[in-house]
Amino acid sequence: MNQTFFEQYRVPVLYTGMALLLVLVGVGQGWSVALSILNLCLISAIMALGVNMQWGYAGLFNVGVMGFAALGGLAAVIVSMPPIEEAQAAGGSGILLGLLILLATVFASIFVWKQFGKNKKLAYWLIFAVIAVGYTLGRIFFLPAVEAIEAVDPSVSGYLGGLGLPIVLAWPVGGLFAAGAAFVIGKVALGLRSDYLAIATLGISEIVLYFIKNEEWLTRGVKNVNGLPRPVPYEVDLQQAEWFQKLAADWGISVTEASSLFVKLCYAGLFIAVIAVLMYLSETALKSPWGRMMRAIRDNETASAAMGKNVVKRHLAIFVIGSAVIGLAGAMLTTLDGQFTPVGYQPLRFTFLIWVMVIIGGSGNNWGALLGGFFIWFFWIEAEPIGLWLIDTLTSFMADDHWLRTHLMDSAAHMRLMTVGIVLLVALRYFPEGLIPERTARKA
Repeated sequence: MNQTFFEQYRVPVLYTGMALLLVLVGVGQGWSVALSILNLCLISAIMALGVNMQWGYAGLFNVGVMGFAALGGLAAVIVSMPPIEEAQAAGGSGILLGLLILLATVFASIFVWKQFGKNKKLAYWLIFAVIAVGYTLGRIFFLPAVEAIEAVDPSVSGYLGGLGLPIVLAWPVGGLFAAGAAFVIGKVALGLRSDYLAIATLGISEIVLYFIKNEEWLTRGVKNVNGLPRPVPYEVDLQQAEWFQKLAADWGISVTEASSLFVKLCYAGLFIAVIAVLMYLSETALKSPWGRMMRAIRDNETASAAMGKNVVKRHLAIFVIGSAVIGLAGAMLTTLDGQFTPVGYQPLRFTFLIWVMVIIGGSGNNWGALLGGFFIWFFWIEAEPIGLWLIDTLTSFMADDHWLRTHLMDSAAHMRLMTVGIVLLVALRYFPEGLIPERTARKA
């Protein structure tokens, strides 16, 4: 079948176009701005890749993206921040004992169910008794410890701190945190209809965020955790190094600007390395018999079950894997920000953006999800500058103090949602299956 040039070279053409947009930002607004957008696009692309694994591979509707991302951010705090010795002395033993009681309660409940599960009425009463005892004992040790920890210099600490390890180690740990939460959700909800899964993931996401915002002994809550360690050099250290001063002079730019660009390039290198590994693994899995099986289950669960496939088990596996990728991205985002801000996780707003990335890019296609992450986040960030330029151009014939011109210029900051909506409508009008549809991956 004859193909147009665009259809034949769709992937390189679209990625080249995306690169040119970033170059235009670098030329017009500065390379520091362009690299900042690039780094955020890379993290957004990883989140979109995780959602694409769940929806594009298996048709699982996850509305709790921000909850899994927040667990990744929590991992960055727990792994990388130095321990607060005074807080640990005040209540660390009580917290540890409370957690051990919680684990003992869970295992005891499982043991009771296995032993008395045939008599459900008796099993329910015994489990209720186990939970009641565990809850009472946990409060006795846990609550005084929490109060003691949060009372330790709350303006600067008031929490246990972390393990003081390199923050890069927090990235896989963030994936493990998210995977653990996904396993619990999946065991409960994946046997139900897809709309129940959506409700469950949204509910769990809200619970996770509520916990993170209010358990100050662990995360400082709304006080935020600042000063997270970096996996890259600090600008001040670079500016004082003779080799870097010479390098900046060779580039013909100031040391301050050069240090900012160098740090952002280092972040970009780390993020690109992670994406390269994820894309290799994702593409290998998608083109394997496992990937074909997942798409067969997605397209017809009944027929797949009739062929002997354990649909719920396969759904659970891909749900856990996709959530782990989202948690990894959450840890990377917190690393880039240098602080953990629980109130910044807005479930519906940013979950909507990640889903738009997957839909626009091309559900079921890894390269499409990656491109969608770049494309949507770019326009989400650049909507205001583009709006200002467009309004300024269209109203250039008016006086600077004209009421209409002034009103439109002041409203440019609110054009983000409208811009994303227009991009979504136009893209789906001309690319209903996404910029890089799934069949492109199949042909490849």
